[in-house]
Amino acid sequence: MATVAAVTPPAKRRRTDGGKDIAIIEGLPDHVSEICLSLVCRPSLLAAVCTRWRRLVYSPEFPPFSSLYALFVDSNSDPARVNPAIRFMCFDPVSSKWDPLPPPPPDPPLHRILYRHPSYISFNFPIQCVSAAGKLVLIAASNREFSPAISHPLIFDPVSSTWTSGPPLESPRRWCATGACGGVVYVASGLGSQFSPIVARSIEKLDLTDHNRSNWQKLREMRDSRFSREAIDAVGWRRKLLMVNVKGDAIKEGAIYDVVNDDWEAMPEEMAAGWRGPVAAMEEETLYSVDERNGTVRIYNEEERVWREVTVVEGGEEMLKGAQQVTAFAGKLCVVNVDGSIVVVDVMAEPAKIWTVENPEGLEPVSVHVLPRMSRPDILHFRKI
Repeated sequence: MATVAAVTPPAKRRRTDGGKDIAIIEGLPDHVSEICLSLVCRPSLLAAVCTRWRRLVYSPEFPPFSSLYALFVDSNSDPARVNPAIRFMCFDPVSSKWDPLPPPPPDPPLHRILYRHPSYISFNFPIQCVSAAGKLVLIAASNREFSPAISHPLIFDPVSSTWTSGPPLESPRRWCATGACGGVVYVASGLGSQFSPIVARSIEKLDLTDHNRSNWQKLREMRDSRFSREAIDAVGWRRKLLMVNVKGDAIKEGAIYDVVNDDWEAMPEEMAAGWRGPVAAMEEETLYSVDERNGTVRIYNEEERVWREVTVVEGGEEMLKGAQQVTAFAGKLCVVNVDGSIVVVDVMAEPAKIWTVENPEGLEPVSVHVLPRMSRPDILHFRKI
């Protein structure tokens, strides 16, 4: 312990019980205990030991664990008459419960965002969110006049548990391509209030790692306007953005944007052929797809330009049929299905394990994202201040 003592930080006050100090781990300085416990990969195990450790898990001194964030809509509203309310929630894996996010700023008003319309009962209007630089960004949607509902993004920071308004978009849009790469948010193509070839070929970015975040920056135009047909994900992968213009089994056209060289290139046909459902990149390095028709999970081999099936547990593919959106993090895929279920796939296991996350009562998910856990002021700091 001599080496540790040599780099010991100034003494920290411990929580006391009747004037007696209580150590996190008996016999160890608290800062050493924090380092030891931070190496446990499942914070829920620590939280189950004692109240002191549970408070530690939520304290600023402990590395924030990952949590599932979701955009939900009210599932009890009548789609023929009522546009459902929008809610943002966070699933805490330690407590296994959903917590609401704080209310976002009043502009833009969330109640004006269109998800269902009585004239389009079988169609849900897209609401597009991305996660970048540890933040959740609401970036594109339609309003009841079928115009862009969002003129500037709403940005949620889990660490401070606060919303901020981002700078206004150069061209507010809907039914566009949205994604992130290296902490930068990108918006491409889409529609304004009406179709415009200028908007349909444009792309702009907002760097969330730049704390000034003064303005969106216009980038090199797309080669055509074929990516304005529907809302699509721009998947960040190896310093590039991957886009495919339509979903399902329709004939597809893919494009690749090089975020370093600000240039466009065609997507190999073999790569585009794997877009049979939602696609996500694990740590922006490894591509996974979920076939919305049969629930098959595939991984992309760049050298061979082929998608290979991932073996899942028996019955797992049935649980993944109807996949609509997917996010990838820490060896797991989180999938939103058309039936309103949230399914988690552990692709590191052989075969891949699958389980579901129960939705909050009366809500159905639109999209899911993985971010650091939200700050919890309701849980007391584990040290006495």
